[in-house]
Amino acid sequence: MKMENIKTLGELKKSGYVTKSIKDELRHNLREKIKSGKPVFEGVHGFENTVIPELERAILSRHNINLLGLRGQAKTRLARKMTELLDEYMPIVEGSEINDDPLNPISRYAKELIADKKEDTPISWIHRNDRFFEKLATPDVTVADIIGDVDPIKAANLKLSYADDRVIHYGMIPRANRCIFVINELPDLQARIQVALFNILQEGDVQIRGYKVRLPLDMQFVFTANPEDYTNRGSIVTPLKDRIGSQILTHYPETIAVAKIITAQEAKLNEDQSNSVYVPSLAKDILEQISFEARESEYVDSKSGVSARMSITAYQNLISTAERRALKLGVNRTTVRLADFMGVIPAITGKVELVYEGEQEGAAMVAQKLIADAVATLFPTYFPKIGKLEKDPSKSAYADIIDWFENEPGLELLDDATDEDYKKELDSVKPLNELIKKYQPETSKEDTHFIKEFVLWALVEYKKLSKDRFVEGFQFSDLFTR
Repeated sequence: MKMENIKTLGELKKSGYVTKSIKDELRHNLREKIKSGKPVFEGVHGFENTVIPELERAILSRHNINLLGLRGQAKTRLARKMTELLDEYMPIVEGSEINDDPLNPISRYAKELIADKKEDTPISWIHRNDRFFEKLATPDVTVADIIGDVDPIKAANLKLSYADDRVIHYGMIPRANRCIFVINELPDLQARIQVALFNILQEGDVQIRGYKVRLPLDMQFVFTANPEDYTNRGSIVTPLKDRIGSQILTHYPETIAVAKIITAQEAKLNEDQSNSVYVPSLAKDILEQISFEARESEYVDSKSGVSARMSITAYQNLISTAERRALKLGVNRTTVRLADFMGVIPAITGKVELVYEGEQEGAAMVAQKLIADAVATLFPTYFPKIGKLEKDPSKSAYADIIDWFENEPGLELLDDATDEDYKKELDSVKPLNELIKKYQPETSKEDTHFIKEFVLWALVEYKKLSKDRFVEGFQFSDLFTR
């Protein structure tokens, strides 16, 4: 008989069910997963050797946890993943507002029901996915919201005086008994509300409008906080910090390879987009490099951070830019071009906080600069480095390309050109073929023209060619031709 099919307290006792605190439950299931070699926080990438071991140690230590990090560092994702370490189903006294354990009830309702029904006390089961509660800390949160208050309507309906504890309406925390409770952006919670959490974390006492209700709540608390909040908006009061067992620092992806895995997992493209748009590997690298550039940029507020969501939304915009061109041209398939990165600018401007210098430049200009910087940074990993001052420019690997632009009127790449016209324009620059053949001989046919455009953009960034944006596309020309 499956545990979740048990319907009464008597049946539960006969089954041999043993009550565990939520922290012991998490610890036990984590131990089993670690011993089996199964991944514990599947789908969370880049934390394998940093955050996840610390989180596992905190769970094994039965600690309440504070995840400290900038926005978009998967703090809430980690907290949600902890539900996978809970038992699949948990029994409660049926009708209990605070998930009373049938073998260890704490509310008056559950105790009176068990005294009346005894072995026939009805029980119900909660799935682990329903044992996750989350509250965003905002300045308007009250003690009544998170702990409880006296309910005058309940008092009137039950014909009880305010001196009776049955008139209490429980807040979010008591209702999350035996569950994981997450408070996001903890420093934004008013100090007096943080103080109300002291005894809940330590002793389990809850005081509501003068009632000292002894409720030994069984909770796993997870808090999230942004270091920026400590100075800009609020702080975590010291006695509350003292009651949080482990503070764990999160971070952004440390390599492009990890960042690409996260973006591919989270972007959620539909079948039409996947089938109609081909994305060269280099385009994905450039997209992720934009975030790395933003985190180091003098125009972007580093304290605010650059969320991983920027890469995800930028990738979606990149795909949509190419998809829109294919729809306008009436073709079933196209390839992402470097010029399509102009379509990701709205995703960048909406995700970065600019410092004063950035505001002076303008958000769109900063976004374009980040794209250009990403190209310049990645270029030496594919082709020979371009020196600012070369003793003999004629011996440069790019001399033939630069000569071509000195002798030709230039090159125009229109945003909505057909793939055939786009390729024809790039193929007209014959020295590009030799460069790729020599330094990137394993380039696939599908990626070749993106690499060619990449070389031209890089030569512009290294001040060897000129690039001008006009209404319908880009024009590349000799550096001194205007």
